[in-house]
This record gives sequence, C-alpha cells and structure tokens, in this order.
Amino acid sequence: MTARTDPEGNETEALFALVDFNGAEVLEIGCGDGRLTWRYAERAAHVTAIEPFGGSIARAKERLRERHFPVEFRYANLEDFAADTDADLFDIALLSWSLC
Repeated sequence: MTARTDPEGNETEALFALVDFNGAEVLEIGCGDGRLTWRYAERAAHVTAIEPFGGSIARAKERLRERHFPVEFRYANLEDFAADTDADLFDIALLSWSLC
C-alpha cells in the first residue's frame, strides 16, 4: 500500500491561509524529501530548502526533478546555514512540520 500525505489537501489549504507565497523568497528549514516544498514552490520567487540528511535531499531532488520550480535544495543544518547566510535574504521562513 502506498502512503498518501494529506490526500484531502488540509495541510496545503492551511498553509495558504496563513502565508502568501506569491513572489516571496522562502527558506524551508528541514525540507526532508520535499513533501511540502512542491505544494507552494510554484508561487514563490525562489525557495532555498535546507536539510541535514543527504538521503532526504536526494529524494527531494528526484521528486521535483521534472517540475521546473525555483527551488535550490541544500544539504545543510540550520546552525551552519544561519552562520553563513544573511537572514534579510528571505521573506518567509518555514518549518514544514510546524503545521502538524
């Protein structure tokens, strides 16, 4: 049996009710396999999606390979990424599991 994530679209609906992604620079912290990234990426100007587990990044890239979304997946933990990045670059910071 295949597991389906949010088949009713409740998580996606809640996300769009809370945040306007249109034209935004988004930082997604802990993107995992991109389970949430693909739902909003086409609305954003650019998404930087970080994840500390290389296997998850590989699955995310594969999952979104055929879609031409403005997403840059980066293998990084938040502490290292924050130390090397200007926070003013992003309009929205999203932790995907914060909706649960």
